[in-house]
Amino acid sequence: MTGFTLHRLHASIGVEVRGIDLSAPMPKDTRRALAQAWLDHLILLFRDQDLTPKAQRAFCEQFGQLGGRLRKVEERPEGRDAENIMLVTNVRKNGVPIGSLPDGEMFFHHDKCYAAEPDWGTMLYALEVTRAGGHTLFANMYAAWETLSNDLKEKLHGRRVLQIYKYLPTERVDLADGIDKYDHQWQPIVITHPKSGRKALYVNELMSALIDGYDEDESRSIIKRLNSHVKAANIIYEHKWHRGDLMMWDNWCTMHARTDFPRNQTRMLRRYTIRGQKLSA
Repeated sequence: MTGFTLHRLHASIGVEVRGIDLSAPMPKDTRRALAQAWLDHLILLFRDQDLTPKAQRAFCEQFGQLGGRLRKVEERPEGRDAENIMLVTNVRKNGVPIGSLPDGEMFFHHDKCYAAEPDWGTMLYALEVTRAGGHTLFANMYAAWETLSNDLKEKLHGRRVLQIYKYLPTERVDLADGIDKYDHQWQPIVITHPKSGRKALYVNELMSALIDGYDEDESRSIIKRLNSHVKAANIIYEHKWHRGDLMMWDNWCTMHARTDFPRNQTRMLRRYTIRGQKLSA
């Protein structure tokens, strides 16, 4: 007996898990069943949770080793959290954000795709949410690949994509500015998920900048076509946050984005990630 039930969020992606208190010890059979549900459905939602940082961390660690952050400590404003934890919030102290990604919209992206070993999972817990906006969109990138036209599949066959991040929510890196000062990594443009064995499109609008074998203009054109395909394919779930929500997602086969929200409303979420590995085609 797993002690929980699953309720679909969208035809293509995601389930709500009911019947589990994530702050309580979890039997092994429950953890194994959750891990399988995660592989099957890509994102899991848990409502009405009461989680301290310690409890959230303990839950996350049941699925793997915690992921770290690439940015050096001295690059973070005073008051930001340490190595494994991130506050995603617009709260400021003395005019300086106490967390990361404080305001407004954020383009579609895969967490840490610009690292040599991209994080596998992200667990985001809602402490305070806005009355309007600030929703998170999740896209099924297995389905994005499976429904892609043959001509685009042929253009991508065997190629890599440069993933590069400026640590801004809607600003892409200008390659003419050079790439060495930004975190970046060449990745397969279509990956084989290390745990499921399925193919997933590994391209996003914020961090994917260049496809090997194509110049910058043609790369941008192809990436734009790929992102347009994702947005038109009915494979996106839009999550409206409630306080106490915990959402966990698989970064290797999903990408996510954030909708705009009023600057005068407080938004605060706490994030841990699960360490990943090198990805292959």
